[in-house]
Amino acid sequence: MNTKSRTRKILVILNGKVAGDDTLRTAIARQRAAGRSIEVRVTWENGDARRFVSETDKVDLLIADGGDGTLNEVVHGLMDLSAVVRPVLGVVPLGTANDFATGCSIPRDPEKALALCLEGDAVAIDVGRANEHWFLNAANVGFGAEVASTTSPELKRLLGPAAYTVMGAILAMNVHQYHGRLILPDRKIIGSGPVAIVGNGRQTGGGFQVAPHARIDDGLLDVLVVRHIPASALLTAARELQQLSPEGEYISYWQTPWAEVHPEEAIPVNLDGESIRFASVRYEAVPRAIRLIVPPNCPLLSATVR
Repeated sequence: MNTKSRTRKILVILNGKVAGDDTLRTAIARQRAAGRSIEVRVTWENGDARRFVSETDKVDLLIADGGDGTLNEVVHGLMDLSAVVRPVLGVVPLGTANDFATGCSIPRDPEKALALCLEGDAVAIDVGRANEHWFLNAANVGFGAEVASTTSPELKRLLGPAAYTVMGAILAMNVHQYHGRLILPDRKIIGSGPVAIVGNGRQTGGGFQVAPHARIDDGLLDVLVVRHIPASALLTAARELQQLSPEGEYISYWQTPWAEVHPEEAIPVNLDGESIRFASVRYEAVPRAIRLIVPPNCPLLSATVR
């Protein structure tokens, strides 16, 4: 360990639901014994993680220990700060889905993830914005948001990532169609559909690849739209899902710096676990807004920075 590493001020924000994790506790104790200054703050209720970030004083490294929801709160806290004082962000994934961390190839093992946070290199990455809200991984719009918001914590604990598939199958029996306009820099689409995904990362719902071309440092959001698919068009839709063309009849895919959605009714949106309803929403990528520690093999980085 070099001198700079020993003198860094490190804050761990730990989701209270997983505060009893013995592996993480042991790993932190071992790092402290090696001379690192690590403070731990434990969340008790929604909003704590964001508040803890706002209360940081000259922290060099901020580590989010929890799931996608904890990470989302921490990102909100970071974006509340001036860019010049934002600490580097590290992630120890301890949630159910951990979609963003998994997409970045951050280790699931708490000790290995903590070691990466302390020894790894930070890269500048984009943050997604939905009106005045932030997301690091993905915004699920419509049906996808309903699945995320209605999946109970008990079902998540019992089934893990498979809980999202179970709830999705239940809701698919009566999928609501949302009508409205999607506006992109070069086109305007009027239509209806059960779901749209706006991705900064690639996967959501516990491992489903919904934005396979996404990069977290390219200044773009990846937009996947799924329209109503009649039974007679399943093969066509399957081909479109493989091709991911912007011109698909049932499934379309775009990469864009921004997108606007103007539905005819308020639409549910799930931002990395945060459930909201919007009458209309503008999504945009804020380029390289925070610095994140990722492994050298992170698949979500552009080739130019590897």
